[in-house]
Amino acid sequence: MSGIATTLQHVRARSKGIGTSTHAVQYLDQDYETLKRTCIHSGCLFEDHAFEASSSSLGFKEFGPNSYKVRDVTWCRPEELTPKPLFIADGTTRPDVCQGALGNCWLLAAIASLTLNQEALVRVVPPGQSFDKDYAGIFHFQFWQYGEWVDVVIDDRLPTRNGKLLFVRSEKKNEFWSALLEKAYAKLNGCYEALSGGLPTEAAVDFTGGITAVHNLREASPDLFVTIQEALRTGSVLCCTIPDSNQEEVTSMKLVKGHAYSVTGAEEVHRGAASRFSCGFLRLCQQSRLTLIQLIRIRNPWGMVEWKGPWSDGSPEWNEICWKDRARLRHKAEDGEFWMSFSDFLGHYKCLEICNLSPEVLDSAEEKKWTLSMFEGSWRKGSTAGGCVNNSETFWMNPQFVIKLNEQDDDAHDDGTGCSFVVNLIQKNRRKMMNLQQVMLFIGVTIYKLPAEHSGQRNVRLGRRFFQRNVSMARSKTTDRREVSCSFCLPPGEYVIIPSTFKPGKNGDFCLRVFFKRQGDLRELDNHVESNVKEMEVLKHETDAVFRNPIGQYAAEADEFSAFELRNVLNRKIKCTDIRTEGFSLETCRHMVNLLDKDGRAKLSLGDVEVLWGKILRYGDIYYEKDEDKSHTMSSTEMRQAVGEAGFSLNNTLHQILVARYSNPDLIINFDSFVSCLVRLECMFKLFKMLDNDGLGEVQFNRMEWLSVALL
Repeated sequence: MSGIATTLQHVRARSKGIGTSTHAVQYLDQDYETLKRTCIHSGCLFEDHAFEASSSSLGFKEFGPNSYKVRDVTWCRPEELTPKPLFIADGTTRPDVCQGALGNCWLLAAIASLTLNQEALVRVVPPGQSFDKDYAGIFHFQFWQYGEWVDVVIDDRLPTRNGKLLFVRSEKKNEFWSALLEKAYAKLNGCYEALSGGLPTEAAVDFTGGITAVHNLREASPDLFVTIQEALRTGSVLCCTIPDSNQEEVTSMKLVKGHAYSVTGAEEVHRGAASRFSCGFLRLCQQSRLTLIQLIRIRNPWGMVEWKGPWSDGSPEWNEICWKDRARLRHKAEDGEFWMSFSDFLGHYKCLEICNLSPEVLDSAEEKKWTLSMFEGSWRKGSTAGGCVNNSETFWMNPQFVIKLNEQDDDAHDDGTGCSFVVNLIQKNRRKMMNLQQVMLFIGVTIYKLPAEHSGQRNVRLGRRFFQRNVSMARSKTTDRREVSCSFCLPPGEYVIIPSTFKPGKNGDFCLRVFFKRQGDLRELDNHVESNVKEMEVLKHETDAVFRNPIGQYAAEADEFSAFELRNVLNRKIKCTDIRTEGFSLETCRHMVNLLDKDGRAKLSLGDVEVLWGKILRYGDIYYEKDEDKSHTMSSTEMRQAVGEAGFSLNNTLHQILVARYSNPDLIINFDSFVSCLVRLECMFKLFKMLDNDGLGEVQFNRMEWLSVALL
């Protein structure tokens, strides 16, 4: 119940604008301004009890309590490490981010790239924080988390060994913004060790709310260099990797395999003439002798170990360009940052990831009017985790979303495939669950054309037969990355997007974003919640006597039955049928009494019992009709179809609740639970209808009324 209430509370908060970059969600309900005022008033430095300065915040395995890596670790405030600590010293720059003992180069590559975009950096690192005025040992940072911005509060106690920071540090010994940012991100993800291993764009998305484009450098497009320049110009975060090794390994050219780097610059220079002449003179007089060279600047988060090939800090190639370009670009220092030719870049690196701050930089069109639609959802074993399209029996159970493409692109082709959109699927909170041995799921999206008969409808789901008989229009690759993004271009019309895991039965939460280049619309495709159960008449036929005789043995003087008496009657009677069951529980019988109780005395008449018996026989028919594998039990998949056959139309959320409430650990629903579920549903629908006096689909309760209803 608390989980459902939390979800509802979250939806209501978002509808009020909470979660935007100007009104971030307070992580763990910690309000920075309130906590800081309290500390200043009390004269005490802030201590964050939600992220203790202890081994539990360091990690669970490699940095767990019994690991040698946490020996002699002490938590110190910056003022204990240097006489005059500074939050930011002379602006935020790439050398402020140097890797420590944690294998989180992916995170630091993203932070270093973020320093190139001050506007984006200020959103993550709120200004006005320092160790001077109103210092209270408290800082805060903001991160984008699956559609909303979250404000994370921390204290400034940092893990150290021998008086030095254990993890990220700045080249300036008295600067601490990057170390505190790392701590806030560790808190958001559970602990420091949760940050070990990852992809740079995962952090980049959390810093910007952007969308990722992945480029395989072995299949680089001819205009990739221009794309990189444009991405850098617009403030995108760019990172590259050499994923040839599970362990970081330094090559003879001083590149690190299995390591993430930042891409921090891309320039074109003319090579091939003496440097003593001016660049303009050479370009004018020796055009035929000049060669245009594309250079790319890369940074190692270690803050050292640099490329030693052509165009490295000390290479002779720099002497072959004009002195202005050389003075502007060349920087001799062992700081982890270096230049290399773009051709060498393509030869040595394998993957380039660009996190665009918005999809507007995905093309170079002058008119950029991309719009965003977003939904959150979940995959739950037994209800909405249907797996990929290969699982024909369960694929239809996945969440379904319909998009409407209204306008073609301005540059649409004659073939009509002219509506561009980008689908971005992110699986949520997997890194936070690493200590529970949770790994990234394999995820992807599949797109189908919506049948014409369902055009404009939103309260209907496509069933199993549709997906078994129709082929998809488009699909993404399946990946175990945190997110998958794909660009599509389809004719105007309505389409169904199915986000799924590769294997069925995998629990997870997701955020689905669709960016439309022109006008478009995204809606969830789900059943309307309603009940079409008809009232059953009291049975009057020749077998009444057969039914009444055994009941008479247990009936009270006025032919009234409590839940206890009803259980005895029904469990005797059910043995005379073909229904395989161990009988009805007392809880199920209480639901039955609540359904037909007219005066609140928790008693039923003989006629009421006859009505119940008719319902039970009908439920028995449905139970065995939907038992497709003839196991004499009902799987959660079969349950979903059986509930519909019984007259209930439920959405994904309610089906998830039913599976969680009525199935056993193997997701099997026995007959008692099946009947209990249907009777409970009918009772709740009837009660709501009685209280919905205006027929508007809304009911208000005071506390007493709410408790009275909830305790039924």
